[in-house]
Amino acid sequence: MNHFDLKGSELACEEVPLARIAEAVGTPAYVYSSATLERHYRVFHDALAACPEIGEPWIAYAVKANSNLAVLTTLARLGAGADTVSEGEIRRALAAGVPAEKIVFSGVGKTAAELAFALDSGVGEINVESAPELELLAAIAAERGRRPAVAVRVNPNVGAGGHRKIATGKAEDKFGVSIAEAERLYAEAAKRTSLRPVGLACHIGSQITDLAPLEAAFGLMRGLVERLRGAGLPVERLDLGGGLGVPYFNQSDPPSPADYARMTAASVGGLGLRLAFEPGRVIVANAGVLLARVIHVHARPDGRRFLVLDAAMNDLIRPAMYDAYHDIRPVKPRAGEALAYDVVGPVCETGDTFSRARPLPPLEAGDLVAFMSAGAYGAVMASEYNTRPLVPEVLVRAGEFAVVRRRPTYEEMLAREPLAPWLASPRSSRP
Repeated sequence: MNHFDLKGSELACEEVPLARIAEAVGTPAYVYSSATLERHYRVFHDALAACPEIGEPWIAYAVKANSNLAVLTTLARLGAGADTVSEGEIRRALAAGVPAEKIVFSGVGKTAAELAFALDSGVGEINVESAPELELLAAIAAERGRRPAVAVRVNPNVGAGGHRKIATGKAEDKFGVSIAEAERLYAEAAKRTSLRPVGLACHIGSQITDLAPLEAAFGLMRGLVERLRGAGLPVERLDLGGGLGVPYFNQSDPPSPADYARMTAASVGGLGLRLAFEPGRVIVANAGVLLARVIHVHARPDGRRFLVLDAAMNDLIRPAMYDAYHDIRPVKPRAGEALAYDVVGPVCETGDTFSRARPLPPLEAGDLVAFMSAGAYGAVMASEYNTRPLVPEVLVRAGEFAVVRRRPTYEEMLAREPLAPWLASPRSSRP
């Protein structure tokens, strides 16, 4: 469920017409619904909490899905923790009010500086993904007199995910270590006085619409927990990652959080573990839209129609990078028979194409459209390619809206790039 619906004859976010936001902020612009963010978090949390075998879940929202401070603050006030993959994301989570002990720090390439920052910040768990990282963390922790809680990330060799580029659980993927290597690393961590191994972590992909791969991975994790305990090693936690898919309107509904919770309880319940979860897309995807305006319709003699928008691949890269589908809805639908449009942006790339031959109601220059399900991996992956200003973000709550990241001016963009000293004078030259 989301809170983007027709109010009368036009599309609105909660109680605010999207046309009003476009008039105030301009386009393209991302618009997020507070009510949807809050509802999705509660549905996910309550589904897990309803299973006694799971206990009180540790829900660490995956910051990479949408790292806007207003979004993070909305979720933090509901009790969410944060799954982070960089020092910057840790800083964002802390700035949004997420307690340090509710922050998980993951990622295959943590630098020494990032690990030191995580230790000094007191994050609740550091997920170690390789032997070299374990060595580095142990040394830094010893130097700083820390003893962080550590989980070993396991790569269970189980494939899942909506696209090859977002699958993370196969042996050839860069994430984590094999089950056999995890047993060795966990035992090694237990010998280090500067580390406190507390559990295991696993995340096999994103946009997963079938519970079978997750169930298989969770079963392997259960077996590993039992073997480690059998070897006399304490295991207190199991971080099961995220990845539960969301409906992108062109596919059947994925499993519900309730289905996911029941499967999890059956797979790893009864072990007396604290279970952590890292939902991202399932919380924010359908809580946001990308609002764009039609520049013109280019009708060719061969019958092909290009719907040219002011939004581009630098604003929403998912279609170009992942062949992703986004439902496109006119903000003020016109009557008439649907027409097939190639929906494109103005960037100088053939890849700047959102969809081919998409049936849409009649559209004209100046009309507004909304890309649905754009709250995850939208603004957070945007860039200034072609020197296009970074897209702004707007948060709505009931009948109010606020700009929570503004569009930079061209002057601000250029001012970030000072000339080298030898180029500062217009008359300077090199022999």
